[in-house]
Order: sequence, then C-alpha cells, then structure tokens
Amino acid sequence: MEALFEVVVFLAIATFGAALARRLGLLAPILLVVLGLALSFLPFFPQVRLNPELVLVGILPPLLYVAALETSVPAFRLNLRSILLLAVGLVLFTAFVVGTVVHLLLPQVPYSICLALGAVVAPPDAVAATAVARRVGLPRRIVTILEGESLINDATALVLLRVAVAAAIAATGGVGVDYVAREVLVATGGGILVGLLGVVVFGYLHKHTTDAVLDNALSLIVPFAVVFAAEEIHASGVVAVVVTGLGIGHKLPLLMSAASRLQVAAFWRLIRFLLEGLVFLLVGLQLREVVRDLDEPFGFLAGITAAVLAAVFLTRFVWLFPATYLARLVPRVRRRDPAPPLQVPIILGWAGMRGVVTLAAALALPLTLAGGRPYPRQLFIWLAFAVIVVTLVAQGATLPAVARRLKLPADDPVQDALSAAAVQQEASRAARERLDALADGAPPAVVERLRGLVQSRTNLAWERLGGAERETPSQAYGRLRQEMIDAEREVYRAARDSGRIPEEVLVRAYRDLDLEESLLRQEADE
Repeated sequence: MEALFEVVVFLAIATFGAALARRLGLLAPILLVVLGLALSFLPFFPQVRLNPELVLVGILPPLLYVAALETSVPAFRLNLRSILLLAVGLVLFTAFVVGTVVHLLLPQVPYSICLALGAVVAPPDAVAATAVARRVGLPRRIVTILEGESLINDATALVLLRVAVAAAIAATGGVGVDYVAREVLVATGGGILVGLLGVVVFGYLHKHTTDAVLDNALSLIVPFAVVFAAEEIHASGVVAVVVTGLGIGHKLPLLMSAASRLQVAAFWRLIRFLLEGLVFLLVGLQLREVVRDLDEPFGFLAGITAAVLAAVFLTRFVWLFPATYLARLVPRVRRRDPAPPLQVPIILGWAGMRGVVTLAAALALPLTLAGGRPYPRQLFIWLAFAVIVVTLVAQGATLPAVARRLKLPADDPVQDALSAAAVQQEASRAARERLDALADGAPPAVVERLRGLVQSRTNLAWERLGGAERETPSQAYGRLRQEMIDAEREVYRAARDSGRIPEEVLVRAYRDLDLEESLLRQEADE
C-alpha cells in the first residue's frame, strides 16, 4: 500500500509540474528535473532508488514504441544516413573519448570500465529529444533526425556497455574480437528479426481485432512482448521495439479501424504524458542517493566532472561538422542532399540532452571488476548523473533561445498547406467518383448532403492558404456549430435531470456531440 501511495504521489507531482510548466511557458522536462532535485533535499520526502531493470524493461519500451509509431518511415528512410552517423558513429566516438579522458584522470582504473562509463553517457535520451525538440518547434527534418537518433542510439550504447563490462569483469582481463562480433550480430541482427516478427504477428492480430478496446489493450502489450522475446535470445530489445513500432505505425491505417486508431492515439498520449513526467521527476529525485556515498575530495570531483562534461559536449560538435559536410564532397550525395546551412549542425549539437537511460545504465554498472577488484563505482554514477542534469537543464533550457538566435529556416506553412490542399482535391475527387458509382437508389437528399460534405472539406483545405485577417467560412461554421452543440448538451442534461430520459440516452447523445466537437477543435487547431 505504501509503494502504491508513493507512485500516486509521484504521478500527481509530475502532473502538477507539467501543468505549471505550461502555465509558465517552460519546458516540462527541465522543470520536473529541477523539481525533483529540490524535493530530494527534503528529509521527509520518500527516498527513491531507481531500479535500472524497471527503466530499461518497464518504462523505456512503451516510450520508444509510441515514438516509433509516430515516426514517418519515409522521412526516417530519407534521413537514414544522418541518423546512423549520429546513432552509431557519434555514440561510439563519444564513448571512446569519454573513456579515454576518465582513464587519463584515473590511470589506476582499467580502461574497459572507463569505456563502459563512456557508453553510459554517450546516447542522448529518446524521451528528452522528443519532448524538447517538438516543444521548441524545430524544423521538421531536424526533429526527424533527432528522433531517429534517439530511437537507435540506446541500442548502440547498451551493446557497447555490455561488451565493455564483459571485458572489465572477465577473469582474463579482456574479450576477443569474436566475442564482440557475436554480441553485435546477436544484439542488432536478433533485434531486427524479433522486431520484424513482431510486425507480422501483432499486425495480423490488429488487423483481425474489431473491438477498439481490445485493440487498445493489444497495443499496450506489444512493446513488452517484443522486449521480452528479444531479451530471451540476448538480442537488443531497443532495436526490436523500434523496428516493430516503425512497421506497425507505417501500416496502421490498414491494420486498425477508425475507432481503434482514435482510442489508441488518445491512450498513448496519456501514457506518454504520465511516463515522461514520472521519468524526469525520478531523475531529479536520485540526487540524495547519488551523492550519499561520494568520498572524493571536492576539487578532484569538480575537475573530473568538468572534464567529462566538456568531453560529452565537445565530441558532439567535433563529430557533427565533418559528418555533415565531408559526405557532401561526394558529387552524388551533394546532388541528392545539398549541404545544409551552418545553423543545422549547431542546433543538432546543442540538442544532445541525456536522460533516464543514462542513469539506469550507470546504476547497472558492476559492483566489482575481475577478481573482486574495486573501482570508484559511486563516482561513475555521479558523473553520469551530472551529465544528465547539466545537459538536460542547461542545454534543454537554452535550446529555444539558441534556435531563435540561429534563425533556423522554418518549414514553409504555405507549401505545407498547398500540398495538403492538392492532395485533398484528389481525395475529394475520388470520394465523389465513389459516391456517383454507388448513389443509385439512395435518397437524393442524402446524396446531396454527402456531396456538400466533400465540398466543404475541399474548401477547408484551400482556406488554410488564405491570411488570418478575416474569419473564413469554415471558422464561422465552427464557431456557430460550437454554440449549437452547447445548447443541445444543455437540453439533454436538463431532460436527464428531470427524469424524461434515462442516463443511457444522455451518454449516447453526449458521445455523438463530443465526437463532433473534437473534430471542430481539431480543424480549428490546424
């Protein structure tokens, strides 16, 4: 009962923090981390010890899955070279640089465990990248690259961590090339195979599930089932979840009914909101636990922390500029994808926030090395924690200002609206042709009403190309129809209260009116 009470308290605090962040115009992840740091100093507040297995198996899979579901596969494929350069190349580069820096400052500590620390702090966090990048309003391609990087880089880092830890605790003091190759092959290849199998199995189940509630429940099961299957064969659960999410998300319009898609989308919005808030709050709450057993002199602690932070920060920029521009020296690459302006690698470099995966990986470091040899494990956990807090708070909080200062070329809303209107014109033509083919025998009033509906959707698409100086016909329709819906609701409520209709009639009427109002609000937001 006490543990359940603490979970409810944490969720309530995370919800309050997110609401406060919206009211103050701040980024919720940063505010929640700071709030967690402050609460960790209160002696009466529950002390939280984060379980790395809970994070890596219980929290990360659903967050990765919903992020992959919403990722555009064509956009992901188009930016695959950039994504892999960051998610694989940059993670390995950062891990080796950080490992080397730590080994130089702690020469008595084996390089293998220093490399493990490098793998821990190397990957930017999937949750932080998605939450911050979308909130800041970065250009679409930059968001795609950051999200794609964050979907894959955890797998790279965790595989490297597994190899480095195996080398650190091996009785012979190292591992062979064959072991490394086998680990990489099993982790990535096995993860891809399990992910593809997940697409086939759960895609089939979604396609043959007609009940929206069952579809929703099945969607929640998918990321955990895929992770457990991957872990069973020692493959990468991260890769498996991402592959399954990308595959099912790409085919979602063919796999689920409209009711299922609406319910699943609303369900995952709630799950992501709660888990993201809980994750960032829990990161901040670890401060008391992390600093409790530190016994290094303050000067040395400050120096090694600053060195690791500098290595993490600088390696991203050192890697990004050559990775962005050297490839464009190849004429074929340059023709297909011209070199972006300097603002692009700068903002990508600044968006390297770390998160809960880094902390979970640090807490999973071994207690001792080969032969029971000790090493400064608590110091390594502190370094990982410092990287999370500084990158998330400092870089995350300043990212909006940096984006504004760089004056990034924004996505052209006119071009987006023009493309949408053109496609809507084609869709409306297809709808009219289908209606004409099936209209025989239908009441003329019904046919005319449907033709008017198609025309109004076409008009709405073209209206978005106009300016915002005057109220468009669709906006006037939405405003007036909203007032009519409110009046209808009041009549139904009064009838229920007076006993003229049962509760079931009210529920059905409200459901229909709520669906129509949701559509009106969605069209207004667009």
